[in-house]
Amino acid sequence: MRAVVVVGIDPGTQRCGYGVVARVGSRLEVVESGVLVPGGQPLPHRLASILEGLEAIFARVRAEAVAVESVFSGVSPRSALVLGQARGVVLAGAARAGLAVFEYAPAQAKLALTGNGLAEKSQMMRMVRALFGVEPGLADEADAIALAVCHISQRARRRLPPARPSRARKSA
Repeated sequence: MRAVVVVGIDPGTQRCGYGVVARVGSRLEVVESGVLVPGGQPLPHRLASILEGLEAIFARVRAEAVAVESVFSGVSPRSALVLGQARGVVLAGAARAGLAVFEYAPAQAKLALTGNGLAEKSQMMRMVRALFGVEPGLADEADAIALAVCHISQRARRRLPPARPSRARKSA
């Protein structure tokens, strides 16, 4: 039986959480997860660092899709702009790797992981620990795992075929 592997990404310029979740049959497992922390560098360098980290993850895992958190409007215009830049890096990195991208609202991911679309960060972290035996270092990591779980559950519910994006062409 072929595993379905999804990379969940909670984008941010200070911390970019990621979680690689595989489904084999009805069983889910976290393959790897973490947080890319580009440090106190200028914004362009942080974005480049996130792209490099994501490219390394995409090269390591044989994912079929990327699940990314959609933008929510409850942030300030400046925060939304910076978050949009991080999301752009995530989308471009996924496209370069030839991966299909699916967006989910934070409440959808929370609901898929905990059964509560209004779950607190601490509840998300506890659920990741309880379900997968993974100790998320930061909430961004738990959120990314929840995004991957959300996509896998949506795919199963809708009986979606495997994602088949057009592969990115590399220039010679």
